[in-house]
Amino acid sequence: MPKEKPRVNIGEVIKSYRSQRGLSQGDIERRTGLLRCYLSRVENGHTVPSLETLAKIAEAMDISLADFFPGTETPRDRETQKMLGELSQDEIRFLAEIKKFSGTLSEGDKRLVLAMIRKMATMLPPPATKKLVIRRSTAV
Repeated sequence: MPKEKPRVNIGEVIKSYRSQRGLSQGDIERRTGLLRCYLSRVENGHTVPSLETLAKIAEAMDISLADFFPGTETPRDRETQKMLGELSQDEIRFLAEIKKFSGTLSEGDKRLVLAMIRKMATMLPPPATKKLVIRRSTAV
């Protein structure tokens, strides 16, 4: 039985996710212990990583292993998409920035940032600014 050619170029997918997250190959190297030259070979399609190695790369980019393969949407993915659909572009950008920088935080710092965000979310919005009303004198 002939082997079926994979429909996913895993190297391109890895490179795309890495770029979206603002990570360099050196960042992935530091987070996984995989050599930068190996990552380059994977991204350029010269090497196919094992499932174990792919899991390390996914963890380093804070994504799930399933994200590398199209058509493997999980219930969690659908819930996330639903929630993102309810946010403004500014809110999505804010969350993306938090996620990008949270990878370098310790667990204690992550909990602190999350607590701060929860606190900010429960705060009342600032009162609307009052418009200056100029009244004309009706006295003659």
